[in-house]
Amino acid sequence: MDIILLQRVGNLGQIGDVVTVKDGYARNFLLPQKKALRANEANKKVFEANRDKLEAENTERRSEAEKAGEKVAGTEIVLIRAASNAGQLYGSVNVRDVAEALKAKGHDIDKRQVVMGSPIKTIGMFDVTVALHPEVEITVKANVARSDDEAELQSQGVDILAQAAEDEADARAGEGFQEAIDPDRELGDLPPAETDADEGSDEA
Repeated sequence: MDIILLQRVGNLGQIGDVVTVKDGYARNFLLPQKKALRANEANKKVFEANRDKLEAENTERRSEAEKAGEKVAGTEIVLIRAASNAGQLYGSVNVRDVAEALKAKGHDIDKRQVVMGSPIKTIGMFDVTVALHPEVEITVKANVARSDDEAELQSQGVDILAQAAEDEADARAGEGFQEAIDPDRELGDLPPAETDADEGSDEA
């Protein structure tokens, strides 16, 4: 389907561009959300008659988004979740979770503005994109942890999973060291104190 863009859309183009997209994408997304018009002669005339107004409105919305973005950009949200020792979440963190956490910090963000390729499924620090406007995207930090203490460590730059793996490796190495020296003692050897005591009883 040929459509006229009423705003910048992803990699499709800018306001006023006539592009071809799949029918389903146009009918289910672009047209209902008023991001585009069908590219027929009547709509082309309507668009051209309103082009200046549309571009001015877009510029104003972009300016407002840029101002809002200055307040939101770099915000760190903490999401406490249950997870295994390996750091795998029992569940996941999705766009709704991120939007609600940002709202709790006083930022008016809709889940449709949160851009995530896939849900977060492990603990750690993650960069999440928020599209405040088709031409304005900012990044926030999602600090996913099992406790407030872990979240604080991650906020300071500590890699919890890497540290846990290192601690486990050190523990295994320690166990191996103990096992290596234990066989040095021959079975039947008695400590000196017990030996002296036995000799004394023999003399008696």
